[in-house]
Order: sequence, then C-alpha cells, then structure tokens
Amino acid sequence: MDPALNRSLVFIGFMGAGKTTAARLVAKLLGIPCADSDEIIEQRTGLTAAQHFEAHGEPGFRAAEEEVVLELLAGSPQVISLGGGSLGSPAVIEALEEHTTVLLDVDLDVAWERIQGSDRPLGKDRAGFEYLFREREYVYRELGDANLSSSNPNVIEAALPSLVAMAHGTAGALRLLWAAGPGGGYPVWVGEGALSDAPWPIADDSRRFVISDSNVAALYAGDVPQIAGLIEFEAGEAFKTLETAASVWDALVEQQVTRADHVVAVGGGVVGDLAGFCAATFQRGVPIVHVPTTLVAQVDSAFGGKTGVDLPQAKNYVGAYHQPAAVLVDPAKLATLPADELAAGYAEVVKTALIGGGLLWERVSEGQPVDEQMIRECARIKIAVVAGDERDSGQRQKLNLGHTIGHAVEAATGYTELRHGEAVSLGLLAALRISQAPELREQVSQILDGAGLPTNLPGLDVDAVLAATSLDKKRLGGPVPFVCCSAPGDVHYGVEVEPDLVRAAVEELAA
Repeated sequence: MDPALNRSLVFIGFMGAGKTTAARLVAKLLGIPCADSDEIIEQRTGLTAAQHFEAHGEPGFRAAEEEVVLELLAGSPQVISLGGGSLGSPAVIEALEEHTTVLLDVDLDVAWERIQGSDRPLGKDRAGFEYLFREREYVYRELGDANLSSSNPNVIEAALPSLVAMAHGTAGALRLLWAAGPGGGYPVWVGEGALSDAPWPIADDSRRFVISDSNVAALYAGDVPQIAGLIEFEAGEAFKTLETAASVWDALVEQQVTRADHVVAVGGGVVGDLAGFCAATFQRGVPIVHVPTTLVAQVDSAFGGKTGVDLPQAKNYVGAYHQPAAVLVDPAKLATLPADELAAGYAEVVKTALIGGGLLWERVSEGQPVDEQMIRECARIKIAVVAGDERDSGQRQKLNLGHTIGHAVEAATGYTELRHGEAVSLGLLAALRISQAPELREQVSQILDGAGLPTNLPGLDVDAVLAATSLDKKRLGGPVPFVCCSAPGDVHYGVEVEPDLVRAAVEELAA
C-alpha cells in the first residue's frame, strides 16, 4: 500500500464522532502528517473553541476556521480532521472537491453521551444539539466520498486500503460505504462502473467463479473481469431450493473450485441468497463478492451476510451467516429491469425508510424517484443496523419489518404468485395495522399503491398465512415476535401481539 497520496484524506462528521482519533490512526499507519483544524486554531489564537465563541461569537470563530481549513486543503496531501461546523463555508466545500472526504458517522445518542462534560459551545443543551445534528446531516451525506460507521481501530485499519485507493484516484468516481463487522468488515462500492473501477477485494491469484441465474448471466456475468468459470441456475424464487444448491455444489466440484478461489454472485436477491449459501457451505466456506443487479438486492439483500434457501413450508428456513468480501453496486444495471421488478424492490426502500426515518423517509414520503443517493442511503442504514448485531439477536430484527407476514404470504402462495417485494408490500401494511398506526398505514398504502405495488390480495388464504406465520424464524418457543412501527424511525422488535390482531391484519389484506 503506497502511503504517498495524490489527495488528502479529510475526515468530516458531527462533534463526538471520533474524527481526530481516526485521523491520527490513519496518519500513523501511513506514516504521513496529520492536522486537526480545531487544534491549529487554538495554537494560533491561544483560545479554546469555547473561549473563541465567547470572545468573538460564532461568526468570528467560523472566519478563523475557514482560513485554517483552506490553508490545509491547499497544502500537500496529508490526513486532516475538520471541525464539525467547517462545512458551513461554501469555499471549504468547493476546496474539498480536490480531496477524498471521509464521513465518520455517529449515532445522535452516542454523540451526545460523548460530549457530556466537555466545553463544546454548541453542545450545551440536548434540543439545540439534536437540531444541529439534523441540520448538518444532509451536508455530511452529500459530501462524504467514503462513509465509515465506526471509529474502531480494527475498522479503520481494515478500511484503510480502500481509502488510500480513493486518495490515489484509482477508484474512479465511486462512493464507499464501509460495512463494519468481524475482522474489520468489508467495502461496499457504489456508482456507475463499480465492476470496472472498484479495487478488487481479493488477490488476483484467487480464481473467480460467477454464479448467476438464467436471466442475468447473459446480461452481466461477462462484466466480471478475469472469470475462471460460470454456473447458472433457473431464475425465480421457486428455484431457491436445496435441489438447486446441490446442483451448484456439483458444478463447483466439477470446475475444481478450492478454498483458495472465490465466487461472485451476479444477480438479484435469489442469486445472492443461494450463491451466498453455497459459498458458506462449500468446503466449509469460500469467499464471495456480491454484484447486485436488482433494486431489492442493491438496497437490502446484498448486505449483512444472510444466506439461505426456501423450504416448501417457510422462506429462508435453511441458511447460514456468511459475510461478503465486498459488494459492488452499479445503479446503471437497474436499467434492464422491468417496471414490476423495480416496483418490487421499492417495497424494501419504503421498509428501510420507515426504519431509518430522517432524510430517507422525507424523500420517500415526498415521492422522490429512486436514484444513486437513495440507494446509497438505504444501504448505509442497513449496514449500520447489522454492524451492531450480525446474527439477529437484537436490533437487526428491525430489518424484519413487514417480513413476518410477507414471508408467510409467499409461502402460502407457493412462492409463485408474488415477487418478494410484492409480498413485503402486503407485509408492511399488516405490520402497520398490528402497530395500530392507522394514519401511517394509510400514508404507506398510498406510497406503495403509487409505485404499482399491491395493497391487498383478494382470495388470500388467511388460515394458510397464519399457519406459515407461526413458523417464522424469529420464534423462540413462545409466540411469534413482531416488528412494530409507530412512526418513521420509531421501530420496535420482539413485540408480542394478540392472535386476534394478527388475524385482523391478514384478513384486511385478503379483503
């Protein structure tokens, strides 16, 4: 890894995010200088930020801050940590275009806890702190070339090669999301040309074997460079079975794949789930790179390491956790999707917006079109949730919003009548009925209907759905736990629900 950068690595983020700590670690690992704008201001003026605010007001501090930051950005490439408010300067924003900006994410509550007891002038009261957090969030997300969800040293060290590639200018115009996890995590590259521009995460001496389905292979399998083999199976949820997995394992044996090689899943959610399951289990595990080509995969299923196949009785009932080596998301690959497939993927966008609230919900509720930014924000929210709970023992269950009954609807209709996203559309409405949030349910129903998604399914076998619901994977001996949503961003998991309320929710879908 060449430490000589063509552009500075500039850490941005809200107060309490850990920017200074992360920047110093990166500089130490690379053996290059590190500069902190707040520290330089204090050295020059002899005043802390709090003292500067008191003596000269915020405008005086911001003027001094702008001068220092512009000097840093005009200098030789190094690692720089910027004060949280420095991006209020248009001149600073313009100067950042010549550098690689690393957004260090932090949860609002975590940030507030970290600054308690400090003399930060803008962290004196919780209401003002929260207002400032929301106000700056949009700017941070717009400007972050790379997004790290943790300042953990293992995460920073694991992400460093990807950050250096960006600072060298060898990752094109791609944006980077870092999925923190065991071993430090993995890169998620987002942008047009991701397959050609992203640094390949596995050494060139590891052979690449593409797994795809009969619809996608002809379109995109050839975009994967230097492939050693191709394995296809029939497209559709009906083929996400143990029988198909066995045929893929047989093909891997026939093509003499070893644990020194890796597989590349090219396709939608079915391909990712099945290829990931085969990768997790073949020779007790070979690496996998995901190349999602559908909206549902680009915003949801390609991240987090869940893999599996369906049984006739229940969806994803046999599977394993197997984190990818990388995910390469090219939104341009959605251009070949039929309108109904795009609509099906949109159900996962709505689900993620309900979980995340904030800016994403604002865009979805306003009916804004899906674009690269929206895809990236969906991925970021899922990655952040998974980072704190890889194996579904806690908060990751929030991602199951709408899926308890959605999966049951799929099983009750034989996996052939509905696309996964269409079933999730129904499941979300049932979940909101169970959550006793009628106004939000009506709003979401209008959003889903406007996207061409079903909001009811006349003739649906209610008893079959309820029977399939009782087999939900989250059940641990007692009643099936539900994920409930009382407002966007206010989601609770592990909720026990009266059977009559569940039945009423399903009957409403069947009306």
